[in-house]
Amino acid sequence: MCGIAGLIHRGKSSKVGHELQGMLQALKHRGEDSTGYALYGDTEGKNFIMRVKVGENVGEGSSSVAEDVSVYDKRKKIVESYLSEMGAKIIKEERVLPYSLRYEIEYNKDDLLDFSQKIESIPGVEILSMGKSLEVIKDLGNAKIVCDRYNLDKVVGTHAIGHARMATESGVDIKSAHPFWGYPFSDVSVVHNGQLTNYWNNRRILENKGMRFMSECDSELIAVYLAEKMRNGASLEEGMKDSLSGLDGVFTYFVATKDSLGMAKDTMAAKPLVLYESDDLVAMGSEEIAIRSLLPQEIDTYDPFDGEVKVWQI
Repeated sequence: MCGIAGLIHRGKSSKVGHELQGMLQALKHRGEDSTGYALYGDTEGKNFIMRVKVGENVGEGSSSVAEDVSVYDKRKKIVESYLSEMGAKIIKEERVLPYSLRYEIEYNKDDLLDFSQKIESIPGVEILSMGKSLEVIKDLGNAKIVCDRYNLDKVVGTHAIGHARMATESGVDIKSAHPFWGYPFSDVSVVHNGQLTNYWNNRRILENKGMRFMSECDSELIAVYLAEKMRNGASLEEGMKDSLSGLDGVFTYFVATKDSLGMAKDTMAAKPLVLYESDDLVAMGSEEIAIRSLLPQEIDTYDPFDGEVKVWQI
């Protein structure tokens, strides 16, 4: 079933980690296998922030095989040696959990394709996000568990999207959790509620064009699909509009960039979405209860039309 939520503050910043946690926790009945956050800082820094996993959470409900922490240590050392080899200077390193790493790095190239391919050539290593304002944090458990585990409650930013997952099409693991990074584009992330029926056909086409997939979750296709469109010169909105005909199935998805938040709803409009919009705030979610966690007062909300695409700027 799954639940998605997103918000964007226009002209100001706020505690988006805390706000998104409340919205996603209100949707936990739609899925508690995993929860993910894509948080966008209030200013774009000069350095890249890279979130990397060097293993999987093998806690209760996980479909992953346990590995010794020493394996994570070896992968971490290789990651850091590759960063040095590619001329990326580590400004700050944080080991959030044994399998979860956060790096602030100075890297003077905007093309992240070769960089990402080098890091992900290490078996068991995946870049969860790369950007100057984006950080993707995802793990097993509900929104509060993940928020507390990664200390997200005080994160300040301008916009965020998130996902509460009930695993149906793929395993209970971090690699199948949302949000998905729009590899290899800096600061692009996607969350999705629905089912794509032409996943494998589109995946084969995109892989033949050199795009990469890290899971068998159909939702990852949207991130890769949009990344490929933008790589070929399409704007975010153009790529999203193209997806309405390029992707088959029932879907509602959100996509975020360093300064934008967008939503798309397929032409059958089978997956729910409720939206609130004011001059300085847009909030949306699979159910109105998510918005009410953020705005408990009386407000006007609406359901987007079938086949609708909307994009907001900060």
